Amino acid sequence: MHFRIFDCWRFVAAMLIMAYHFVFWAPYGVETGTALLYRLLPLLDMFFMISGFFITIRYRERVGDLAAYGRFMRARAARLLPLHIVITLFFAAVALAAFAEGAPNYPWRHDLEALPFHLLILHALGFTDGLALNYPSWSISAEFFAYALFPLIVVVVRFGGLRGLCVAIAVWIGCLEVASLRGWFPSGHWTTADSMGAYRALADFMIGAAVAIAVERRLFEVKSHWPGLAATFLVLAAMLAGWHYALVMPLMVVALALTALAETAAPESTEILQPLMPLTRVAFGIYLIHPIMEFFFLEIVWHHGLEQTGLIDFYLFWTLPMIATVVVALLSARYFEPLCAHVLLPRKPGAPKPGRRLASV
Repeated sequence: MHFRIFDCWRFVAAMLIMAYHFVFWAPYGVETGTALLYRLLPLLDMFFMISGFFITIRYRERVGDLAAYGRFMRARAARLLPLHIVITLFFAAVALAAFAEGAPNYPWRHDLEALPFHLLILHALGFTDGLALNYPSWSISAEFFAYALFPLIVVVVRFGGLRGLCVAIAVWIGCLEVASLRGWFPSGHWTTADSMGAYRALADFMIGAAVAIAVERRLFEVKSHWPGLAATFLVLAAMLAGWHYALVMPLMVVALALTALAETAAPESTEILQPLMPLTRVAFGIYLIHPIMEFFFLEIVWHHGLEQTGLIDFYLFWTLPMIATVVVALLSARYFEPLCAHVLLPRKPGAPKPGRRLASV
Protein backbone atom coordinates (compact mmCIF):
# COMPACT_ATOMS: atom_id res chain seq x y z
CA MET A 1 0.00 0.00 0.00
CA HIS A 2 1.41 3.36 -1.05
CA PHE A 3 0.59 6.54 0.85
CA ARG A 4 1.56 9.06 -1.81
CA ILE A 5 0.12 12.07 0.00
CA PHE A 6 2.25 11.32 3.06
CA ASP A 7 5.34 11.20 0.84
CA CYS A 8 4.36 14.64 -0.47
CA TRP A 9 3.89 15.90 3.09
CA ARG A 10 7.35 14.73 4.09
CA PHE A 11 8.92 16.31 1.00
CA VAL A 12 7.29 19.69 1.65
CA ALA A 13 8.28 19.52 5.33
CA ALA A 14 11.91 18.76 4.41
CA MET A 15 12.00 21.69 1.97
CA LEU A 16 10.55 24.08 4.56
CA ILE A 17 13.00 22.94 7.24
CA MET A 18 15.86 23.48 4.78
CA ALA A 19 14.54 26.96 3.95
CA TYR A 20 14.35 27.75 7.67
CA HIS A 21 18.00 26.84 8.23
CA PHE A 22 19.18 28.65 5.09
CA VAL A 23 17.37 31.92 5.81
CA PHE A 24 19.61 32.55 8.84
CA TRP A 25 22.35 33.55 6.36
CA ALA A 26 20.22 36.26 4.76
CA PRO A 27 21.51 39.84 5.02
CA TYR A 28 17.97 41.17 5.37
CA GLY A 29 14.55 39.79 6.29
CA VAL A 30 16.03 37.27 8.72
CA GLU A 31 13.70 38.10 11.59
CA THR A 32 10.59 37.94 9.44
CA GLY A 33 11.64 34.79 7.60
CA THR A 34 12.76 32.83 10.64
CA ALA A 35 9.74 33.90 12.69
CA LEU A 36 7.39 32.73 9.95
CA LEU A 37 9.14 29.42 9.26
CA TYR A 38 9.68 28.72 12.97
CA ARG A 39 5.92 28.49 13.36
CA LEU A 40 5.99 25.54 10.96
CA LEU A 41 8.45 23.52 13.03
CA PRO A 42 5.67 21.25 14.38
CA LEU A 43 6.09 19.65 10.95
CA LEU A 44 8.94 17.75 12.62
CA ASP A 45 6.32 16.08 14.77
CA MET A 46 4.50 15.15 11.59
CA PHE A 47 7.67 13.36 10.41
CA PHE A 48 7.68 11.18 13.52
CA MET A 49 3.94 10.59 13.40
CA ILE A 50 4.11 9.41 9.79
CA SER A 51 7.08 7.22 10.73
CA GLY A 52 5.06 5.61 13.53
CA PHE A 53 2.17 5.14 11.13
CA PHE A 54 4.29 3.47 8.43
CA ILE A 55 6.25 1.26 10.81
CA THR A 56 3.08 0.05 12.53
CA ILE A 57 1.31 -0.67 9.24
CA ARG A 58 4.26 -2.60 7.81
CA TYR A 59 5.92 -4.27 10.78
CA ARG A 60 3.38 -4.79 13.56
CA GLU A 61 2.63 -8.36 12.51
CA ARG A 62 6.25 -9.11 11.61
CA VAL A 63 8.05 -8.28 14.87
CA GLY A 64 7.02 -11.30 16.90
CA ASP A 65 10.29 -12.63 18.32
CA LEU A 66 13.90 -11.61 18.89
CA ALA A 67 15.01 -12.80 15.45
CA ALA A 68 12.31 -10.75 13.74
CA TYR A 69 13.15 -7.77 15.93
CA GLY A 70 16.80 -8.09 14.91
CA ARG A 71 15.83 -8.14 11.22
CA PHE A 72 13.63 -5.11 11.77
CA MET A 73 16.40 -3.10 13.44
CA ARG A 74 18.89 -4.14 10.79
CA ALA A 75 16.51 -3.00 8.05
CA ARG A 76 16.06 0.37 9.73
CA ALA A 77 19.82 0.72 10.18
CA ALA A 78 20.35 0.00 6.49
CA ARG A 79 17.82 2.68 5.62
CA LEU A 80 18.92 5.48 7.94
CA LEU A 81 22.47 5.05 9.15
CA PRO A 82 24.69 5.22 6.03
CA LEU A 83 23.87 8.85 5.22
CA HIS A 84 23.95 9.82 8.88
CA ILE A 85 27.41 8.31 9.44
CA VAL A 86 28.94 9.72 6.25
CA ILE A 87 27.65 13.24 6.90
CA THR A 88 28.65 13.06 10.57
CA LEU A 89 32.19 12.06 9.58
CA PHE A 90 32.28 14.91 7.06
CA PHE A 91 31.56 17.47 9.77
CA ALA A 92 34.00 15.72 12.11
CA ALA A 93 36.67 16.24 9.41
CA VAL A 94 35.67 19.92 9.20
CA ALA A 95 36.02 20.18 12.99
CA LEU A 96 39.48 18.60 12.83
CA ALA A 97 40.47 21.06 10.08
CA ALA A 98 39.22 23.95 12.21
CA PHE A 99 41.24 22.63 15.15
CA ALA A 100 44.36 22.35 12.99
CA GLU A 101 43.87 25.90 11.72
CA GLY A 102 43.16 27.23 15.20
CA ALA A 103 39.82 28.66 14.02
CA PRO A 104 38.61 30.71 17.00
CA ASN A 105 34.93 30.87 16.02
CA TYR A 106 34.35 27.27 14.98
CA PRO A 107 32.98 25.01 17.78
CA TRP A 108 35.42 22.21 16.95
CA ARG A 109 35.86 21.08 20.55
CA HIS A 110 32.10 20.82 21.09
CA ASP A 111 31.69 18.90 17.82
CA LEU A 112 34.48 16.43 18.48
CA GLU A 113 33.30 15.75 22.02
CA ALA A 114 29.87 14.93 20.61
CA LEU A 115 31.20 12.64 17.86
CA PRO A 116 31.06 9.31 19.76
CA PHE A 117 27.44 9.91 20.73
CA HIS A 118 26.52 10.74 17.13
CA LEU A 119 28.15 7.57 15.85
CA LEU A 120 26.32 5.56 18.52
CA ILE A 121 23.08 7.46 17.67
CA LEU A 122 22.63 8.50 21.29
CA HIS A 123 22.73 12.25 20.72
CA ALA A 124 18.97 12.83 21.06
CA LEU A 125 18.78 11.20 24.47
CA GLY A 126 20.48 13.96 26.42
CA PHE A 127 24.06 12.72 26.16
CA THR A 128 25.25 15.86 24.34
CA ASP A 129 25.18 19.49 25.32
CA GLY A 130 23.11 20.90 22.47
CA LEU A 131 23.23 20.15 18.75
CA ALA A 132 26.53 19.45 17.01
CA LEU A 133 28.03 18.12 13.78
CA ASN A 134 25.16 17.25 11.42
CA TYR A 135 22.62 19.04 13.58
CA PRO A 136 19.36 17.71 11.97
CA SER A 137 20.49 14.14 12.64
CA TRP A 138 19.15 14.31 16.18
CA SER A 139 15.97 13.02 14.54
CA ILE A 140 17.82 9.86 13.44
CA SER A 141 18.78 9.18 17.04
CA ALA A 142 15.18 9.89 18.05
CA GLU A 143 13.84 7.52 15.39
CA PHE A 144 16.06 4.70 16.61
CA PHE A 145 14.90 5.27 20.16
CA ALA A 146 11.33 4.77 18.93
CA TYR A 147 12.36 1.72 16.87
CA ALA A 148 14.07 0.17 19.88
CA LEU A 149 10.83 0.49 21.86
CA PHE A 150 8.53 -0.54 19.01
CA PRO A 151 8.06 -4.10 20.40
CA LEU A 152 6.57 -2.52 23.53
CA ILE A 153 4.03 -0.71 21.36
CA VAL A 154 3.20 -4.04 19.69
CA VAL A 155 2.72 -5.68 23.11
CA VAL A 156 0.50 -2.84 24.33
CA VAL A 157 -1.69 -3.11 21.22
CA ARG A 158 -1.85 -6.90 21.47
CA PHE A 159 -3.06 -6.92 25.05
CA GLY A 160 -4.70 -3.52 25.43
CA GLY A 161 -5.83 -2.72 21.93
CA LEU A 162 -6.18 0.81 20.65
CA ARG A 163 -7.53 1.96 23.99
CA GLY A 164 -4.48 0.63 25.78
CA LEU A 165 -2.18 2.42 23.34
CA CYS A 166 -4.07 5.69 23.84
CA VAL A 167 -3.67 5.31 27.60
CA ALA A 168 0.08 4.69 27.13
CA ILE A 169 0.32 7.85 24.99
CA ALA A 170 -1.49 9.89 27.63
CA VAL A 171 0.77 8.56 30.39
CA TRP A 172 3.93 9.27 28.38
CA ILE A 173 2.83 12.82 27.53
CA GLY A 174 1.98 13.35 31.19
CA CYS A 175 5.53 12.30 32.12
CA LEU A 176 6.92 14.70 29.52
CA GLU A 177 4.84 17.54 30.94
CA VAL A 178 6.14 16.85 34.44
CA ALA A 179 9.71 16.73 33.12
CA SER A 180 9.14 20.06 31.35
CA LEU A 181 7.85 21.66 34.52
CA ARG A 182 10.98 20.52 36.32
CA GLY A 183 13.22 22.10 33.68
CA TRP A 184 14.55 18.84 32.28
CA PHE A 185 14.50 20.00 28.66
CA PRO A 186 17.05 22.68 27.65
CA SER A 187 14.54 24.21 25.21
CA GLY A 188 12.06 24.68 28.05
CA HIS A 189 9.35 22.27 26.92
CA TRP A 190 9.32 18.79 25.45
CA THR A 191 7.43 19.94 22.33
CA THR A 192 10.47 21.95 21.20
CA ALA A 193 13.18 19.49 22.29
CA ASP A 194 15.96 18.55 19.86
CA SER A 195 19.14 17.53 21.71
CA MET A 196 16.72 15.61 23.96
CA GLY A 197 14.23 15.07 21.19
CA ALA A 198 14.01 11.27 21.46
CA TYR A 199 11.40 11.58 24.19
CA ARG A 200 9.33 14.00 22.12
CA ALA A 201 9.65 11.73 19.08
CA LEU A 202 8.40 8.70 21.00
CA ALA A 203 5.14 10.49 21.79
CA ASP A 204 4.68 11.40 18.12
CA PHE A 205 5.63 7.89 17.01
CA MET A 206 3.06 6.31 19.33
CA ILE A 207 0.40 8.72 18.08
CA GLY A 208 1.19 7.67 14.51
CA ALA A 209 0.93 4.03 15.59
CA ALA A 210 -2.48 4.70 17.12
CA VAL A 211 -3.66 6.32 13.89
CA ALA A 212 -2.44 3.25 11.97
CA ILE A 213 -4.47 0.94 14.22
CA ALA A 214 -7.55 3.15 13.87
CA VAL A 215 -7.19 3.19 10.08
CA GLU A 216 -6.68 -0.58 9.91
CA ARG A 217 -9.86 -1.13 11.92
CA ARG A 218 -11.86 1.37 9.83
CA LEU A 219 -13.42 2.93 12.92
CA PHE A 220 -15.23 5.22 10.49
CA GLU A 221 -15.28 5.53 6.73
CA VAL A 222 -13.80 8.36 4.70
CA LYS A 223 -13.71 7.89 0.93
CA SER A 224 -13.01 11.43 -0.23
CA HIS A 225 -9.73 13.33 0.12
CA TRP A 226 -11.50 16.64 0.71
CA PRO A 227 -11.85 16.22 4.51
CA GLY A 228 -8.14 15.38 4.80
CA LEU A 229 -7.15 18.30 2.58
CA ALA A 230 -9.34 20.67 4.59
CA ALA A 231 -7.80 19.41 7.84
CA THR A 232 -4.30 19.79 6.39
CA PHE A 233 -4.90 23.40 5.38
CA LEU A 234 -6.38 24.04 8.82
CA VAL A 235 -3.21 22.63 10.42
CA LEU A 236 -1.02 24.94 8.30
CA ALA A 237 -3.23 27.94 9.09
CA ALA A 238 -3.12 27.11 12.80
CA MET A 239 0.68 26.88 12.78
CA LEU A 240 1.09 30.13 10.85
CA ALA A 241 -1.34 31.82 13.22
CA GLY A 242 0.84 30.75 16.13
CA TRP A 243 -1.70 28.48 17.81
CA HIS A 244 -0.50 26.53 20.81
CA TYR A 245 0.96 23.08 20.29
CA ALA A 246 -1.89 21.55 22.28
CA LEU A 247 -4.28 22.78 19.59
CA VAL A 248 -2.10 22.12 16.54
CA MET A 249 -1.26 18.52 17.43
CA PRO A 250 -4.87 17.20 17.57
CA LEU A 251 -5.55 18.87 14.23
CA MET A 252 -2.48 17.17 12.80
CA VAL A 253 -3.71 13.80 14.07
CA VAL A 254 -7.11 14.40 12.46
CA ALA A 255 -5.48 15.37 9.14
CA LEU A 256 -3.30 12.25 9.26
CA ALA A 257 -6.23 9.95 10.00
CA LEU A 258 -8.60 11.44 7.42
CA THR A 259 -5.94 11.33 4.71
CA ALA A 260 -4.96 7.73 5.48
CA LEU A 261 -8.59 6.59 5.57
CA ALA A 262 -9.27 8.16 2.18
CA GLU A 263 -6.14 6.73 0.57
CA THR A 264 -6.72 3.21 1.88
CA ALA A 265 -10.35 3.35 0.74
CA ALA A 266 -9.33 4.35 -2.79
CA PRO A 267 -5.60 3.81 -3.45
CA GLU A 268 -6.03 4.66 -7.13
CA SER A 269 -7.27 8.13 -6.20
CA THR A 270 -3.70 9.41 -5.76
CA GLU A 271 -2.18 7.82 -8.85
CA ILE A 272 -1.94 11.30 -10.34
CA LEU A 273 0.87 11.93 -7.82
CA GLN A 274 2.88 8.89 -8.93
CA PRO A 275 5.22 10.86 -11.28
CA LEU A 276 6.29 12.93 -8.26
CA MET A 277 7.24 9.93 -6.13
CA PRO A 278 10.91 9.66 -7.21
CA LEU A 279 11.30 13.24 -5.97
CA THR A 280 9.11 13.15 -2.87
CA ARG A 281 10.69 9.95 -1.58
CA VAL A 282 14.08 11.63 -1.13
CA ALA A 283 12.74 13.82 1.69
CA PHE A 284 14.97 11.98 4.15
CA GLY A 285 18.04 12.68 2.02
CA ILE A 286 17.14 16.35 1.65
CA TYR A 287 16.71 16.66 5.40
CA LEU A 288 20.09 15.10 6.21
CA ILE A 289 22.17 16.43 3.29
CA HIS A 290 21.18 20.10 3.37
CA PRO A 291 23.70 21.07 6.13
CA ILE A 292 26.54 20.05 3.78
CA MET A 293 25.14 22.29 1.05
CA GLU A 294 24.71 25.00 3.67
CA PHE A 295 28.39 24.68 4.60
CA PHE A 296 29.68 24.86 1.03
CA PHE A 297 27.27 27.34 -0.55
CA LEU A 298 26.34 29.62 2.35
CA GLU A 299 29.32 29.42 4.70
CA ILE A 300 32.13 29.34 2.11
CA VAL A 301 30.75 30.74 -1.15
CA TRP A 302 28.25 33.27 0.20
CA HIS A 303 29.53 34.40 3.61
CA HIS A 304 33.21 34.43 2.70
CA GLY A 305 32.78 35.55 -0.89
CA LEU A 306 29.68 36.75 -2.69
CA GLU A 307 28.03 38.58 0.21
CA GLN A 308 30.61 41.38 0.12
CA THR A 309 30.48 41.80 -3.66
CA GLY A 310 26.77 42.57 -4.03
CA LEU A 311 26.77 40.74 -7.38
CA ILE A 312 23.67 38.68 -6.59
CA ASP A 313 20.74 38.96 -4.21
CA PHE A 314 20.75 36.41 -1.41
CA TYR A 315 17.20 35.18 -2.07
CA LEU A 316 18.13 34.46 -5.65
CA PHE A 317 21.38 32.75 -4.64
CA TRP A 318 19.77 30.56 -1.98
CA THR A 319 17.89 28.64 -4.65
CA LEU A 320 21.26 27.19 -5.71
CA PRO A 321 21.97 25.26 -2.48
CA MET A 322 18.35 24.14 -2.44
CA ILE A 323 18.56 22.73 -5.96
CA ALA A 324 21.96 21.20 -5.19
CA THR A 325 20.54 19.50 -2.09
CA VAL A 326 17.70 17.94 -4.06
CA VAL A 327 20.05 16.77 -6.82
CA VAL A 328 22.50 15.20 -4.35
CA ALA A 329 19.61 13.56 -2.48
CA LEU A 330 18.35 12.04 -5.74
CA LEU A 331 21.82 10.75 -6.59
CA SER A 332 22.22 9.34 -3.09
CA ALA A 333 18.88 7.53 -3.37
CA ARG A 334 19.83 6.19 -6.78
CA TYR A 335 23.39 5.02 -6.06
CA PHE A 336 24.74 5.38 -2.52
CA GLU A 337 21.81 4.25 -0.37
CA PRO A 338 20.95 1.13 -2.44
CA LEU A 339 24.63 0.14 -2.38
CA CYS A 340 24.70 0.41 1.42
CA ALA A 341 21.41 -1.49 1.68
CA HIS A 342 22.84 -4.24 -0.51
CA VAL A 343 25.86 -4.56 1.78
CA LEU A 344 23.89 -4.46 5.03
CA LEU A 345 20.94 -6.51 3.80
CA PRO A 346 22.10 -9.18 1.33
CA ARG A 347 19.21 -10.08 -0.94
CA LYS A 348 17.63 -13.51 -0.66
CA PRO A 349 16.71 -15.31 -3.90
CA GLY A 350 13.46 -13.92 -5.25
CA ALA A 351 13.36 -11.02 -2.77
CA PRO A 352 13.09 -7.39 -3.94
CA LYS A 353 16.22 -5.30 -3.98
CA PRO A 354 16.87 -3.86 -0.49
CA GLY A 355 17.37 -0.31 -1.71
CA ARG A 356 14.02 -0.15 -3.44
CA ARG A 357 12.24 -1.91 -0.63
CA LEU A 358 13.61 0.46 1.99
CA ALA A 359 13.40 3.67 -0.01
CA SER A 360 9.67 4.11 0.53
CA VAL A 361 9.70 3.59 4.29
